[in-house]
Amino acid sequence: MANIFTRTATGVMDWVNARAPGMMPAYRKHMTEYYAPKNFNFMYYFGSLALLVLVNQLVTGIFLTMHYKPSAAEAFSSVEYIMRDVEWGWLIRYMHSTGASLFFIVVYLHMFRGLMYGSYQKPRELVWILGMLIYLVLMAEAFLGYVLPWGQMSFWGAKVIISLFGAFPVIGNGLTEWIMGDYLPSDATLNRFFALHVIALPLVLLLLVVLHLGALHEVGSNNPDGVEIKKGPKGNRWSKTAPTDGIPFHPYYTVKDIVGVGFLLMLAAFVIFFAPEFGGWFLEHDNFVEANPLVTPEHIKPVWYYTPYYAMLRVVPDKLAGVLVMFGAIAILFLVPWLDRAKVKSYRYRGLLSKVLLGLFALSFVWLGKIGAGPGTDPTETIVGRFLTFYYFAFFITMPLWTKLDRTKPVPERVTTHD
Repeated sequence: MANIFTRTATGVMDWVNARAPGMMPAYRKHMTEYYAPKNFNFMYYFGSLALLVLVNQLVTGIFLTMHYKPSAAEAFSSVEYIMRDVEWGWLIRYMHSTGASLFFIVVYLHMFRGLMYGSYQKPRELVWILGMLIYLVLMAEAFLGYVLPWGQMSFWGAKVIISLFGAFPVIGNGLTEWIMGDYLPSDATLNRFFALHVIALPLVLLLLVVLHLGALHEVGSNNPDGVEIKKGPKGNRWSKTAPTDGIPFHPYYTVKDIVGVGFLLMLAAFVIFFAPEFGGWFLEHDNFVEANPLVTPEHIKPVWYYTPYYAMLRVVPDKLAGVLVMFGAIAILFLVPWLDRAKVKSYRYRGLLSKVLLGLFALSFVWLGKIGAGPGTDPTETIVGRFLTFYYFAFFITMPLWTKLDRTKPVPERVTTHD
């Protein structure tokens, strides 16, 4: 039986190779002959986990579109129909809503790992830029999807966020009306948001993911030591020309990633089956009430993954300045490869100053998220939020100075942890 299966598989592969001879070389280049550093740690799970969640969002999104109706009169009831009457509809909806939050969790951890190990430094500047474009498109995609259920927070969140564009002089009001397609969020808003959410932005996102992976595989993966394995000794058990400190991505890291996949699936299953709202963090309670333009929720706030930027917007007194600060907080991330002047990539070999500043940066981002999720009525929180916003920008603006002045340790010639 095994021989029959082997012969059949070989025959199918030969048949495909004869008709598409470029497929197998591409597979080898990006899988079996792509040599990744052999000292990856658990922080390197998050890239593959982000790809897993992306597939989940695409598949569950397709099933949701089969029953969803992008109409102000029917959107909310169509979601209720999915939850109550469509067989397993509640599971598909919760997989999609939980997947959105898990997507941002793994992406934020993936980005933080890049900051820790200097994965944005030469020759990986383009990899970082493409990753940041993915993050930007992902934020837009999540916002559009957040509006579609047409609950109270969907309606008022859309109204507040879109109205921010009205802060721009001269073009502000016209730009706001153009985005909404009306003077208030309405049928026109839902239709265009639905089209962008299910067709346009997913295509852009998939293209950017392919480019991101392609750019990464051209220059090779970074590692916790920040050592370029391509510049080290050559020759290993698989190839005489491959880096000695590299191992084939498949099957070694694809099998290893199964551990991370299993852990994420267990975590996702726990949330989906026992706490899909996650205390109002993943699904706000106000969004289980149909949108009503005449009733404003007590506290209008975005989903947790936007709250750090929303806090920055809210603590700045001037509306236009707040909008510029909020967008500037995202834009400055694109400049990190040129702001960091450190001689070593990884924070393993940087001094105490760099480690403390990065730790404070992570703390300030999380704290801003907590402030942005609150009602915004506490004056003390406003003062703290301004200080944290100042630190957020100071971290990047002063980066050329402190990365250059900070002491560094000698970097090993080869990766550590493994012999």
